[in-house]
Amino acid sequence: MDKNGLSSFLLGLGVGVGLGMLFAPKAGHETREIIKNKAGEGTDYLKQRGSDIKQTASEWVDKGKEVIGRQKDNIADAMEAGKQAYRDTVGHPSPSSEGTAN
Repeated sequence: MDKNGLSSFLLGLGVGVGLGMLFAPKAGHETREIIKNKAGEGTDYLKQRGSDIKQTASEWVDKGKEVIGRQKDNIADAMEAGKQAYRDTVGHPSPSSEGTAN
């Protein structure tokens, strides 16, 4: 849920509680109990949404790390290929063939 949606939820919760208090045909202690329960539901909802957002962010971080790791490997491979192409062009032996007899 985006920030605007969360604000709307909290505003709606507050308006609902206020209207409920004005028009409630119940006794004061019953009304307070209902308000307490609804506030608890709102708190639980916010905790769950926070947990969901944290999990999603963690998944994005993990995916980002994977992509960076793959790109790092690709760059290392490309650099090694470039070095080998340079050696082949210049005529220098590769590190693996140095020290071997022709």
